[in-house]
Amino acid sequence: MTTATSKESFMDIALAEAALAGAMGEVPVGAVIVLEGEVISRCGNRTRTDHDPTAHAETMAIRMAAKKLGRERLEGCDLYVTLEPCAMCAGAISHARIRRLYFGALDKKGGAIISGTRFFSNETCHHAPEVYDGISADASARILKDFFLARR
Repeated sequence: MTTATSKESFMDIALAEAALAGAMGEVPVGAVIVLEGEVISRCGNRTRTDHDPTAHAETMAIRMAAKKLGRERLEGCDLYVTLEPCAMCAGAISHARIRRLYFGALDKKGGAIISGTRFFSNETCHHAPEVYDGISADASARILKDFFLARR
């Protein structure tokens, strides 16, 4: 397992996963799940690779962590992701009982944490993690901008 010592170093791992996803033609978003200072899972977007619209970096990392830990609830785990999660991923984060969510860039079109629906503020949300935004936001936004500029 990988260990790191700060929010920024865990986000560096998420950024590396985003870069790998981008190199595979995926939208470059990366996610890392950490438990007690150890990386439990890490993944980038895989929607095109897996032909699965639900294979966002967050959901993939949650699936991998749950399997590795042998439980569906990820209490005590923190999630680092390079882009503000969408509503689908926010739902998965809530159901998994992620303790803290750290994310980089805002997603004004598809985000559901600070932008858009504000999923965790909804009264029907069963569990809301602590949320910290703006972690390595510039690097997270840059990798996305560069990816889309190269495709235009």
